[in-house]
Amino acid sequence: MILFSFPEQASLGKTMGLEQGAWEWRHFPDGESYVRVLSNVKGNAAAILCSLNQPDAKTLPLIFLARALREIGAAKVTLIAPYLGYMRQDKCFHEGEAVTSDIFAELLSPYIDALITVDPHLHRHHTLREIYACECKALSAAPLMTQWIKKNVPQALIIGPDMESEQWVKEVAADAGAPYIILKKNRRGDREVEITLPDIGEYRSHTPVLVDDIISTAATMIKALGLLKMQGFYDIACLATHGIFAGNSYSDLQKAGASQIITANTVLHPSNDLQVAQLLEESLT
Repeated sequence: MILFSFPEQASLGKTMGLEQGAWEWRHFPDGESYVRVLSNVKGNAAAILCSLNQPDAKTLPLIFLARALREIGAAKVTLIAPYLGYMRQDKCFHEGEAVTSDIFAELLSPYIDALITVDPHLHRHHTLREIYACECKALSAAPLMTQWIKKNVPQALIIGPDMESEQWVKEVAADAGAPYIILKKNRRGDREVEITLPDIGEYRSHTPVLVDDIISTAATMIKALGLLKMQGFYDIACLATHGIFAGNSYSDLQKAGASQIITANTVLHPSNDLQVAQLLEESLT
């Protein structure tokens, strides 16, 4: 297999133990993308490594690259998207809304033979195959989280910020041999959430670890941090697979009192301490 990495994932791609493919992506003066494959892929499997945060800027070049690989003879084209964007809008909540998870899947599916991603935000869709018309593998970063917790937080209390997080929290807690609780969340908008934290005085000797799949605006974790501090907890770690960190959310989370902020390198960020290269490479066998 020959791997073609988007610039943001170049360092990750070089650690995956695959032959590195060469390609060119630049912009014409009018802003349109120019894409050219430089490696010989005829008869070989090809993989594209592209995390789909900020997906609007990457999707057309991704499609152009996938199509070009097929046209010059790639036997199979696999998209490795450590973070898969456009998964949250999976339902029409208000008349006239675009259900973008479905539309985005329909857009990409004709150009790829397989899709590999890590902890996709599956809520109303139970599997990726419900919307993607290709082979799909949804990998879990839970083992990486467990390893980090065992190494860094000997007596952890795993906390999920909402019911959607329970699928990760339950697995991480079980593997780490730690208790867990799930908070109740009521989202009032893109950046406004209301959270209820039960009395956790019985875990006074534990260190809280907030675990979620995505940190985007960090509003949920910031609210949870405030509630935990009100109950006398101050050494609080925030752990997530994907660190999107929109706007000033990373510094806001630090100011809110997070003692450690840890994410996987599915999206390039200084908080990356969970390495997914081996997880991705093993999924290709």
